[in-house]
Amino acid sequence: MKTLKLSVIAAAVLATASFSQVAQAEVSANFGATSNYLWRGVTQSGNAPSLSGGLDYSNESGVYAGTWVGTIDWSDETSDAKGAEVDLYLGYGGEAGDFGYDVGYIYYYYPSSGYEDSNFGELYFNGSFGAFGFGLAYTINSEADNDAPFGTGDLYYNVSYGFELPNEFGLGLTYGYYDFDTPTSESDYGHFQVDLTKGDFTFTVSKADKESGSDDTNFVVSWSASF
Repeated sequence: MKTLKLSVIAAAVLATASFSQVAQAEVSANFGATSNYLWRGVTQSGNAPSLSGGLDYSNESGVYAGTWVGTIDWSDETSDAKGAEVDLYLGYGGEAGDFGYDVGYIYYYYPSSGYEDSNFGELYFNGSFGAFGFGLAYTINSEADNDAPFGTGDLYYNVSYGFELPNEFGLGLTYGYYDFDTPTSESDYGHFQVDLTKGDFTFTVSKADKESGSDDTNFVVSWSASF
């Protein structure tokens, strides 16, 4: 998800014309489908299709809030763990000259059976300068063991750059790195992603280090729309 969508919300708020704050308040909905739900380079849907949808609120002050729900599948050889991910977030976005910023909190909630002790929350900061973007997320509360991946204290960094191509195509390049707060660095991993966009469609090529659990190259087609 999700962090990219949050930045888009903040940018939309800044572009709104000048009326009263009540008049500027806006609620939007989104729906999406993907052949493989990737999050920070790792499949969340068992390399299978996933559906998602959400609701967002924003106003001209820069404040926004929302929720997003997606189907997931963490099944392995010993368990069948199909379920849902529910994200709840609150943030603020703005601009200072050519610099854009977006800061907030997101909580990842997994209500389905088989996902016990998986919920966690993050503080995040995303910045932009022209076509260059960067972000940082820090886990501040988690139900996982603090010495295990996705426990409190984990850090995720990412940098990105976007290009406009002819015929309304777009190309985005992203590199991210997960630095887990564990006794060793054996779980830390980086991942690289290329996104080719056209309208509501995105074609993604993604590859993560083997420490992520799989170093396969993933090819993903996604569609999303908001209204």
